Amino acid sequence: MATEIILKPLKWFSNKTLRRRSRSRSNSRSSNSLSSPISSSCTTPRNSNREDELREVYRHFDGDGDGKISAFELRSYFGSIGEYLSHEEAQGLILDLDSDGDNLLDFQDFTKLMNNIRNDEEDEDLRKAFEMFVWEKGSSCITPKGLQQMFHRLGDDKSYDDCVAMIDAFDIDHNGVLDFNEFHQMMMA
Repeated sequence: MATEIILKPLKWFSNKTLRRRSRSRSNSRSSNSLSSPISSSCTTPRNSNREDELREVYRHFDGDGDGKISAFELRSYFGSIGEYLSHEEAQGLILDLDSDGDNLLDFQDFTKLMNNIRNDEEDEDLRKAFEMFVWEKGSSCITPKGLQQMFHRLGDDKSYDDCVAMIDAFDIDHNGVLDFNEFHQMMMA
């Protein structure tokens, strides 16, 4: 089954790790080719398959096929899918991720970018799950009572003491509640 992958620049620039750092480097070279939208088949998410998928995506960005992505190629790709990306935004993204100082993204830099995006999406999903367990709105923590209420909604009646014990298992600062970082560690365990 084929699906179309369209990367939106807003996701790229919402990541705080992708914000432009104030570094000065020389201007990048440019190329004159446009890339087309990307198609990929759904596969199991194994590392080798993920790398193959990333290489396929990378080839669509690398319009001239030289193994590097310039600011012009970034802008060209986004223009081909109907998204505007200024030269400054493209250059800022490259400056933030370029590991060898050539003002271009190689495959390793591109992989770092895609992994940052993937991690941000996972964190966003985890944040939504965390908020489902927060019983007292605005408290930004999971209490034993909130955990008990969520279990009740899910049809699993746990005692208050059971919920206290569950929280204690991952309560790093021993304050009797789980904050998002503790919840994150619990979910990744």
